[in-house]
Amino acid sequence: MRALPYVQRMDKKLHIVGGGMAGAEAAWQAAKMGVDVVIHEMRPKVETFAHQTGNLAEMVCSNSFRSDDDEQNAVGLLHWEMRAADGIIMNTAAEHRLPAGGALAVDRDPFAETVTAKLKSLPNVTVSYEEITDLPEDGHWIFATGPLTSPALGEAIQAETGAERLAFFDAIAPIVYADSIDMSQAWMQSRYDKGETEEERTAYLNCPMTKDQYEAFIDALLAADKTEFHEGETAGYFDGCLPIEVMAERGRETLRHGPMKPVGLTNPHKLDEKAWAVVQLRRDNALGTLFNIVGFQTKMKYGAQTEVFRMIPGLENAQFARLGGIHRNTFLNSPTLLDNQMRLKSKPHIRFAGQVTGVEGYVESAAMGLLAGRMAAAEMLGKEIPDVPQDSAMGALIHHITGGAEAKTFQPMNVNFGLFRPVDGLKGGRRGRKDRYKAYTDRAKAEWSAWLAHFN
Repeated sequence: MRALPYVQRMDKKLHIVGGGMAGAEAAWQAAKMGVDVVIHEMRPKVETFAHQTGNLAEMVCSNSFRSDDDEQNAVGLLHWEMRAADGIIMNTAAEHRLPAGGALAVDRDPFAETVTAKLKSLPNVTVSYEEITDLPEDGHWIFATGPLTSPALGEAIQAETGAERLAFFDAIAPIVYADSIDMSQAWMQSRYDKGETEEERTAYLNCPMTKDQYEAFIDALLAADKTEFHEGETAGYFDGCLPIEVMAERGRETLRHGPMKPVGLTNPHKLDEKAWAVVQLRRDNALGTLFNIVGFQTKMKYGAQTEVFRMIPGLENAQFARLGGIHRNTFLNSPTLLDNQMRLKSKPHIRFAGQVTGVEGYVESAAMGLLAGRMAAAEMLGKEIPDVPQDSAMGALIHHITGGAEAKTFQPMNVNFGLFRPVDGLKGGRRGRKDRYKAYTDRAKAEWSAWLAHFN
């Protein structure tokens, strides 16, 4: 194969393809270890359907990193581990945090701008804007191209792995202008008043529905015009990001027991009336001028979206800053293709990181970037590091995607306590869950801290 124009033979730099969550975190970790890094990002020269800017770590689907509870939630534990490793994604998220109850939500544009500025300020980091379309024959590489891996690069990966690309469809929720919401019907409250401050306890905007309104809404969802799939594509959705129409097709009560559940909320406009269903919106920027509709990823066509969503009480005159959409998500069959250092078995000078490895979510993607960046830098510096401890959140996740999962049925996975090895002597079932989760997180923190000590 001819030498690629963007890398010299025997290059001593770490090349990272893709500047999303995983690529940005990998670059930060490797650069902090003293390695020279080049980030290859095709945006804004080559646009994608979902991205709006050329910033690194742009948040596309949502502005939330989900739960920040590091004692009772696996995602929150992953937050803790990333902070312990001085992760750029978690540290920057803290700088641009928005009230969201127990979740970690951020002002998405300033967040991405800050991550970009921090990386560009490092003397050993360069950002090169072009599309990489081939797999290199030498050098040190991390491919963190995410769910929107370009068709040309996807074909190169497919040719190398000898396996067909696996794909599911990821749907984007709409964003509403706050001043177009009717607050005589809606109110601000987090479920069960969750949060330590008044701002967090009132982080969500709630729109209640009666039974008749809910039934009419479901009818409209089912009848709405949907995006058609191209020939040869199949709708293999990831369950954690299902379009609302797909949920409605699974049963008329599905949404009412999912994103529209009415529990833990009290309507101050009608104290004696319990809502049949509630649509929640979460603040999407620091100014509070934009709200995204929580859990309302959709593949409805634009015209249908405005008609259906304006059936929601309080959103009758809603104006949309962004309507929902749908895109193809590409990922590897990692259990068969990657080793426990995230290296491609057929080309071990290439690592993969982020969502393309079969993890799902911003946090998980950034976490795999953190590991890939540290592993690649250690290898380049001639340092030996032990395997990531399986009892940490990082270890549970990487173990799953690089061998713990069943290859024949491999699907993208969020971090969850189901990936953790049991702690001996603890009660199972729902009643023992609180103690069990605390034991998982205590053990994970100790294991992760010990692993990080090897880098000192």
